[in-house]
Amino acid sequence: MKSSITHGVKILSTGSAVPHFSLNNQTISEIVQTSDEWISTRTGIKERRLLTGSHQSVIDLAILASRKALDKISMDPSQIDLIILATSSPNDLFGSASQIQFKIGAVNAVAFDLTAACSGFVLGIVTASQFIRSGTYCNILVIGADVLSKWVDWSDRSTCILFGDAAGAAILQSCSDIENSILNFQLNTDGYYSSHLSIPYQDNDKPHAFLNLHQGSFKYLYMNGREVYKFAVSQVPLSILKCLNSLNMSVNDINWLLLHQANERILNAVAEKLSISRDKIIANLSKYGNTSAASIPLALDEALQESKIVDNDIVVIAGFGAGLTWGTIIVRWKEFTLG
Repeated sequence: MKSSITHGVKILSTGSAVPHFSLNNQTISEIVQTSDEWISTRTGIKERRLLTGSHQSVIDLAILASRKALDKISMDPSQIDLIILATSSPNDLFGSASQIQFKIGAVNAVAFDLTAACSGFVLGIVTASQFIRSGTYCNILVIGADVLSKWVDWSDRSTCILFGDAAGAAILQSCSDIENSILNFQLNTDGYYSSHLSIPYQDNDKPHAFLNLHQGSFKYLYMNGREVYKFAVSQVPLSILKCLNSLNMSVNDINWLLLHQANERILNAVAEKLSISRDKIIANLSKYGNTSAASIPLALDEALQESKIVDNDIVVIAGFGAGLTWGTIIVRWKEFTLG
């Protein structure tokens, strides 16, 4: 029987991985009609990493990010109780988390995929937190990983300039309320606008002769950039304020703002609406582009490696994207310690 005591949650370790191949704006301008200046001024992106080769998949990046997170704290994979893989580009439509579980040797872990695109890592952290708070699991590996280069139409300059491939991972652990670092969260979905950002399924034109059954395939990624921008800039600040208010905290308490790395204009507009200095924005999309579910854990891991985030900093994390979904997590950062 599981304990009825509510537990705290701390982020014990992080890790990240990106492909070796880098595609800069100049090279993209040789593929579609665009330029480095056009891309940079509208998105803030200078280059992105792509997973090339026929035998590479999202699993390879997720495994590398996971092993880095485990190695930082010398944790044996058998100590992991649950693996949540947030991805919208699995290499198996039935899910990829179980393959990661096997390949990293997490023999005691339950594993499942979570599909929420660019909001996936935030939803993964929240889901993991609920399992820990209830006492169901103690150590949970949350991975955000996507290889949207496989789903981008490389003749469509409105989308091919934006996306890159990456993976990021975090290990969450049960702790006392005093050590608790996940202070609160706030989540939203509005499916009315789901068509603005999607990889839609399309039936073929010729049904099965006997069954009248249509079978098809998924199309390329589609995005209505103007509407997604309007949605993010209007809804993300409201989500952040609501989450802060629930904790009796204010914008002045924020040390770092870590948003999904979609577009530099969105990052700056959200910060401006909240009256937060741009110096407090954690951003790395100039190097990697929009890596979907990987963007937040990748940026978090880099910020920690650069010692930007220190003990007791308040970090506001917000994801937004397809669904349309969006959400906020308020974190009081705690230095890595084994429980």
